[in-house]
Amino acid sequence: MNVDVSTAARRGWRGPVEAATAMFLVGTLAGVSGVIGEYPVYGGQALRYLLAAVILLAVARLAGLRFVRLTPRETALLAALSLTGLVIFNVCVIEATRHGGPALVGTVLGTVPLALALLGGRPSPRLVGAAAVVVAGATVATGLGSGDLTGLLWSLGALGCEVCFSLLAIPLLPKLGAVRVSAYSVTLAVPMLVVAGLLVDGAAMIRVPTAPELAGLGYQSLIVTSVAFFLWYDALPRLGPATAGLFAGLIPVGAIATGAVLGLGAPSAPDLLGAALVVAGIVIGLSAAGSPAAGARRPTGTRRPVAGESRPVGAG
Repeated sequence: MNVDVSTAARRGWRGPVEAATAMFLVGTLAGVSGVIGEYPVYGGQALRYLLAAVILLAVARLAGLRFVRLTPRETALLAALSLTGLVIFNVCVIEATRHGGPALVGTVLGTVPLALALLGGRPSPRLVGAAAVVVAGATVATGLGSGDLTGLLWSLGALGCEVCFSLLAIPLLPKLGAVRVSAYSVTLAVPMLVVAGLLVDGAAMIRVPTAPELAGLGYQSLIVTSVAFFLWYDALPRLGPATAGLFAGLIPVGAIATGAVLGLGAPSAPDLLGAALVVAGIVIGLSAAGSPAAGARRPTGTRRPVAGESRPVGAG
């Protein structure tokens, strides 16, 4: 009896822990971005996703997950996920940073929880209120910053792509599972980024990285992409997009913590206040779902990808 309760509790907390870890790790990206700041952007991102694809495909093979044949609709969804959630997202963030600075981009991306709460079904008023608290915390932690209209438009484009990163994956997760969605999407992103890099930078899109650049790209590939993508896509069907989206507010918290660890600056009072608001909003949102276990209300027709990944599923 006690064993059953303990197992149920672990299952109930798995989704929140995975979502929180994934978004925190994404936030650490800001701490290593300076290391690769001089490397060609598109070539660097292509290398990042190429290495992540090798890692994730190897994991899939070791786990016995064979290739799954996709329908035309599923192929289109996966291509759209890679194009919007990975490739265009990076372009939008790059351009938004050039025009408005990272503070503007971070503030706009802080509205991801509210966007997913509104688009992820029929959220309760309490869940929407929780998302608003998370947005407020992310905004306080990031700082409103300044920028022009062009920077704002690029930031809004990044916001739309970040929403697509989650919503487009939901129909794919029951059949493919978290590992294969992650592996297939990053694999498709590589040629897209190569084409973009050739159009923008030509032959200068890639060069031999220095040791620090190689370490930075390796961190992005292994931690920010391979690990964080899997954790997020495993948590998403467990929690649903509205509840999972609350954890996106931890992105600036991860950035603040990384900056402090790397000696880039101690967190300020607004940083700490914003982090506290984010945590409060997440707690409110989880309680709105009834409990962590109740938060695993999945969209119709979905199931936990873990069950599907225990053996090959849907292979054509």
